[in-house]
Amino acid sequence: MAQIRIPIDVLTSRLNLGDRFASMRSGSLSSRFSNLRPISEFLDVKRVNKPANFAEMQSRVNYNLGHYSSNYAVIFTMLCIYGLLTNFWLLFDIIFVVVGMYLIGKLDGHDFEFGQQRFSTVQLYTGLYVIAIPIALISGVFGTMMWLIGASGVVILGHAALLDKPIDEAFSGEAV
Repeated sequence: MAQIRIPIDVLTSRLNLGDRFASMRSGSLSSRFSNLRPISEFLDVKRVNKPANFAEMQSRVNYNLGHYSSNYAVIFTMLCIYGLLTNFWLLFDIIFVVVGMYLIGKLDGHDFEFGQQRFSTVQLYTGLYVIAIPIALISGVFGTMMWLIGASGVVILGHAALLDKPIDEAFSGEAV
């Protein structure tokens, strides 16, 4: 039986995925979190107030998203961890897929022999996904992703809209 070959590079070149993630590959994790702001500055209750109009809210969001981007990345990561710890089946499924792909990769393309049976790597990957996809659907992966998007959006955009700029930044854009 002939195998079907899909040229992955043709599909990914149209989406330009390599260039989009090049900036993330070039920097280390420590450089990403080098501008992590102190918690006292991030949670300054004295600067929390309601914006006067939409333009002021937009200005606050633009400033705070750039200024506190590392803090927001930490919040998103914490929400991801919380989502995985509260959804055991999804956590199990992710661990199952990662360990399965690692073990199949350790075969280096050779067949896996189990008793009298021989399984190719394509059969092993197919078996892995035949097990993993139903578990992911049963675990409610789409609900967890939607919760994660909603919770992080409310927390991050809410903080960015309600936290006023520092005084020195508030007057830097005005003409004298």
